[in-house]
Amino acid sequence: MSILVNSSTRVITQGMTGKTGAFHTRACRAYANPDNFVAGVNPRKAGTDMDGIPIYGTVAEAKAATGANASVIYVPPAGAAAAILEAVEAELDLVVCITEGIPVLDMLRVKSRMRELGSKTLLLGPNCPGLITPEEMKIGIMPGHICRKGRIGVVSRSGTLTYEAVAQLTDLGLGQSTAVGIGGDPVNGLKHVDVLKLFNEDPETDAVVMIGEIGGSDEEIAAQWARDNMTKPVVGFIAGVTAPVGKRMGHAGAIIDAGRGTAEEKIRVLNDCGIRTTRDPSEIGKLLASVL
Repeated sequence: MSILVNSSTRVITQGMTGKTGAFHTRACRAYANPDNFVAGVNPRKAGTDMDGIPIYGTVAEAKAATGANASVIYVPPAGAAAAILEAVEAELDLVVCITEGIPVLDMLRVKSRMRELGSKTLLLGPNCPGLITPEEMKIGIMPGHICRKGRIGVVSRSGTLTYEAVAQLTDLGLGQSTAVGIGGDPVNGLKHVDVLKLFNEDPETDAVVMIGEIGGSDEEIAAQWARDNMTKPVVGFIAGVTAPVGKRMGHAGAIIDAGRGTAEEKIRVLNDCGIRTTRDPSEIGKLLASVL
């Protein structure tokens, strides 16, 4: 069992013929069943193939020909929003956008269009590492070798801290049901709370690691939902305790404004909602183990 993806997911790569898209498509195929990656999209190379994967002119054509239900996007920032909308309008179940640096205004237009359409497509990202169901399915850029199949869910705004948490869990003999990187941009798709809901409903997830960072209020919203609804233990880590007010740190969404969105405030809310936290990223795995 897993959330969002499994061994039957059929994936289109938008931007597959570029250097990054080609590299990670090959890595994902090597990790899981190569038959899960069924198509690429590039209007200029329609009718050709890469490593035997057919390339189509549009997402809609690729879906019709292959039965694909998910897409991963490695399109450069200037065209990435249009690529997201193309996948949404093709009514795919899941769109994973890895691209970093998409203008905020572009993403506001994407979200507005998705609302207009009443879209049921789930968007992960942008500026995210993707997700992995260990030993079954990988979409994006997460390193598969650190993962182990198990019953712990991981959701994180930070890509590198996702890897850190997963590696610690694996070292402790605690595998993962699914690890999800939601991305650090201020305007994105799935939030912490959305992924917590999926883990809560998954009978093969026993506990969850939630990793956040400064900026916004997503972590607080998720913690309050977990307090009232979560039936499984959740532990947390918030990055950016020493970040100065008003200075953007790393991710576009990681900025403290007028004292709001600070690590201290987020940690306080998580603790008040019954979510145990650590200030030491090297202790994330041990903290999770302590609540099992």
